[in-house]
Amino acid sequence: MSTASPAASTGTVLADVVFPARSARSAGLPDRRAVARDTALVLGGAALTGLAAQLSVPVPGSPVPVTGQTFAALLVGASLGAGRGFASLLLYALVGMAGMPWFAEGGSGAAAPSFGYVLGMLLAATVVGALARRGGDRGALRTAGTMAVGSAIIYAVGVPYLALAADISLSQAVAAGLTPFLIGDALKAALAMGALPAAWKLAGRRG
Repeated sequence: MSTASPAASTGTVLADVVFPARSARSAGLPDRRAVARDTALVLGGAALTGLAAQLSVPVPGSPVPVTGQTFAALLVGASLGAGRGFASLLLYALVGMAGMPWFAEGGSGAAAPSFGYVLGMLLAATVVGALARRGGDRGALRTAGTMAVGSAIIYAVGVPYLALAADISLSQAVAAGLTPFLIGDALKAALAMGALPAAWKLAGRRG
């Protein structure tokens, strides 16, 4: 018999440990409590990303500001897992496209040159969530690697989109939409390296 705590096993993410829900046993139907929990987590993840996007600092010479939304999106993916992380960021993107002013700097719609970063965050949250289910957020070095992968995905989508939307060259898009943010991304990764493993340790003690 295994004596490992739920927080120590792979296949789970933080939300599964902090907000557990029993599976339904009748007729294979979903547990209403689990559905309600997952719905609340998805809504909370979208709201967190929208709030973090309002922490915005303009970058001179770039149409893309420094915001908290990329960090929030990666945390949402790591904490909720691939499915719920994808749903949270999809909801965030769709509601913002519909006019909710919760993109960076209170923006909305898909016309902004920075919208590609929102699409990148959607994919990044999904990949980071999948890595988290494999233990990618359990230790400092693994967390740093997971965050680096997520950040790379965001830029891989956001920078080419910026080049097309702003009608600039790819090298100009890199200079305006990637290079100015590398130091900030390193600081965010350092924060995640401390926060996520610490959260797992706390969850393990509570479990």
